[in-house]
Amino acid sequence: MKTKKWMALTGVTLLSTAVLVACSGNNNASSGSSADAPTTYSYVYASDPETLDYLYDNHTTSSDIVTNLVDGLLENDQYGNLIPSLAEDWKVSEDGLTYTYTLREGIKWYTADGEEYADVTAQDFVTGLKHAADKESLALYIVQDSIKGLDAYVKGETKDFSTVGVKALDDRTVQYTLNKPETFWNSKTTMGILFPVNEEFLSTQGDKFGTPTDPSTLLYNGAYFLTAITSKSSIEYTKNDNYWDAENVHIKDIKLTYFDGSDPESLIKGFTDGAYTMARVYPNSSSYESVKEQYGDNIVYTQQGTSSYYAMLNMGRTKYDHTSKTSDDEKKATAAALQNKDFRQALSFAFDREAYNAQSKGVDGAAYSLRTMVVPADFVTAGENNFADLVEKEIVSYGKEWEGVQLDDGQDGIFNADKAKAEFAKAKETLEKEGVNFPIRLDVPIDQANEVSVQQAQSFKKSIEDVLGGDNVQVDIQMLDEDAYYAATYYTANASQTDYDISLASGWGPDYQDPSTYLDIFNTSKEGSMTFTIGIDGGSDSEIAKKVGFEDYIKLLDEASAETSDIAKRYEKYAKAQAWLTDEAVVIPYTSNGALPSVRYIVPFSGASATVGTKDGMGYKYLKLQSELVTQEQYNKALEDWKKEKEVSNAKAEKALADHVE
Repeated sequence: MKTKKWMALTGVTLLSTAVLVACSGNNNASSGSSADAPTTYSYVYASDPETLDYLYDNHTTSSDIVTNLVDGLLENDQYGNLIPSLAEDWKVSEDGLTYTYTLREGIKWYTADGEEYADVTAQDFVTGLKHAADKESLALYIVQDSIKGLDAYVKGETKDFSTVGVKALDDRTVQYTLNKPETFWNSKTTMGILFPVNEEFLSTQGDKFGTPTDPSTLLYNGAYFLTAITSKSSIEYTKNDNYWDAENVHIKDIKLTYFDGSDPESLIKGFTDGAYTMARVYPNSSSYESVKEQYGDNIVYTQQGTSSYYAMLNMGRTKYDHTSKTSDDEKKATAAALQNKDFRQALSFAFDREAYNAQSKGVDGAAYSLRTMVVPADFVTAGENNFADLVEKEIVSYGKEWEGVQLDDGQDGIFNADKAKAEFAKAKETLEKEGVNFPIRLDVPIDQANEVSVQQAQSFKKSIEDVLGGDNVQVDIQMLDEDAYYAATYYTANASQTDYDISLASGWGPDYQDPSTYLDIFNTSKEGSMTFTIGIDGGSDSEIAKKVGFEDYIKLLDEASAETSDIAKRYEKYAKAQAWLTDEAVVIPYTSNGALPSVRYIVPFSGASATVGTKDGMGYKYLKLQSELVTQEQYNKALEDWKKEKEVSNAKAEKALADHVE
């Protein structure tokens, strides 16, 4: 289930995944673009894709590329509202179970050389979903329980794909039938698993389809062609001049250069030398004072994003290729500790998230991206209450330690040394009775080449050991090369492959507009669950899951999922699930994407805005460049204008929704 939204966390990746999201919004020429504005974009990327088969693999490393190459039925406008893409119109049945999309006329598939290959037809969407199901796509969880008959087909209960609720009614009409109403269904159409593919081309390519280093193994119907990609070197795109919406593609050429994070200051140097269109700056770097003197008000802090990053506590570790433990007793002691709720809570209360974030953003910007829940505080609202308000009302029922705790973004309402020590004292008493010896040793793997990540790991170690005592808990940083680091963390596929006690490697962003997109990934009863990252393989009858009490969490998720008529009640029920997850501390959220300082020539709020889906801001369509450096004043003014315009756009979008109901 490692989707596009299962996101690797490095100092570089946070930088690159947040850049365009933070610049999303109003396509407003008055924001600073001009006729002589640049049309070439250049910057860096952090990780190579394993495959470009967008129907199978939706890691950010893949989807951040494919979003520029292939379009789906819908996309997001400048204000985050869904608008037609390949589908020029759609209708929803009155019962909310049937979605019928009418495709634009004349949309074409092109080869990597720009030669016309075939029309894009409704059958291409059927072929795409069948390919995803047959190949057991890592993103199936997004639609497997949604589309009628798909679950039975995936499980082999039927081999007849025609029983699945996706039909090509004619060349230009594709229809999906759902098991139950989903008010957020349309947002799922922006995910790669629901993108089209040409059946003939797919057949001729076979296993080569989407080969990550060969652009010719894809067909293109999107804004750009992938012209070149070399592992750990560069990625290049060029504009598709025959694209159906070419007038909204303002950047003609894009070149991204591989950057492993070993020399963060090289980014601003490259920017100053004219090599980059933008650059992340690092307030803790030795050269920052001179950077600040040179660029001053051109150092812009962007908005907080919707991807949540968290420490993953591996309660079922079996692999020890990278460890400082010297005996089986130490391994057993760590496992026992991580399976103890009081111990996990002690770690959560002892984690100084602001100090951790300061390693990347400096003291002044450390709080901007703070997040203490998996679901962002403002992701959804129920009346006048945001999601954090709803969770705060629920979590106090779990104990006095949660009284007065604030969970809004932009602050660390959980870090509390006194509470950490109190929870640890309870944990130690219990564990010692079980024969556990201290200190508990926690292996934390880190990419040794990434300076910022190393500094953050050291900050994590300091806060845990300072609060709980190094004689009680010892954090052992495992310095690994990039390949070993990813193999032990981000690119694992099951619990047995995970090689850490605590991983700071990854996070999650939303696939669709509902709290379940974050919370379902820890449902241990489902195949494909991300619980393997905490040592529990989803779908298995895990003793660890029973010990932690995941049956309570599953019950809360089921109750929330069943509420389809009253959205406010649905969100309140999901808040109960988030409260359980926070109290159990099986994962410890600490930051979001976005909220990073940078210098740039990107017109503020000139791109598509989205909080969910593949089309969530890493696309270059709509973006404009300007010849003058952006200032914080210009950015803030554009943000205020965008917020006002968004209110108007949202109202129009709400009205339009009613027009699509048959």
